[in-house]
Amino acid sequence: MSDTVTQANLDSRFTSEVQSRIDALAASAEAGGFDDAIALFVSAIERGGVIQAFGTGHSEAFAMEIAGRAGGLIPTKKIALRDVVLRGSLDISALGGSSLERNPDIADELYAIAEAGPDDVFVIASNSGVNGSIVGLALAAKQHGHPVVAVTSLDHTMRVDPKHSSGKRLRDVADVVIDNLAPFGDATIELPGGIPVGAVSSITAAYIAQLLTIGTARRIAATGTTPPLYISANIPGGDEHNRALELRYNITRNV
Repeated sequence: MSDTVTQANLDSRFTSEVQSRIDALAASAEAGGFDDAIALFVSAIERGGVIQAFGTGHSEAFAMEIAGRAGGLIPTKKIALRDVVLRGSLDISALGGSSLERNPDIADELYAIAEAGPDDVFVIASNSGVNGSIVGLALAAKQHGHPVVAVTSLDHTMRVDPKHSSGKRLRDVADVVIDNLAPFGDATIELPGGIPVGAVSSITAAYIAQLLTIGTARRIAATGTTPPLYISANIPGGDEHNRALELRYNITRNV
């Protein structure tokens, strides 16, 4: 590596790339850019529904930010690819490599395993927004009458070909689309020789998930209702608080 490219220089450049995107997302949220998604979340919860969150690969981290964490909304569920092995019909060998997330044929089984209620809303994260399981589950949700919120990189998804037989991207199926602001390929800086590094989509997706959670909780609180939020299981009374509300919303936590 060139002596002029120091670790501090790379760190500073990456921090700048991250901060500029966080600032842009915050400005979008303040301007109402997340309001349509928040309205769908609030409506689902008020009608007794839950927020069904799904992501594959690193985008599973987004679903984990939405569902089942301290400070998060209790009427939420995380759908995971491995559900089709742990709770479905596929053998564990299906989990090897990336073929499962590209497979559109598992979408109906994923939807069935989710046991979605009629008032549920789906929020699906995918940086590329083109893989078969992602688009397939979005289509299945829409076919069953659920609204869909997408979190995706608009820069990336419009520069790659759809892989689902419908010819659609996630953004084409969703009712509401939130751009995670990740660049094509996700990496934001380069090492000497043009080697890309510094992926940002997981960071921006986590921030988006928290903005959606905060916005939903604030809007529920504004009606005079206490928002159904998790507290840490690692503080006294946490398990009891969380379990009581999980029972109210018929939430069962999976792996």
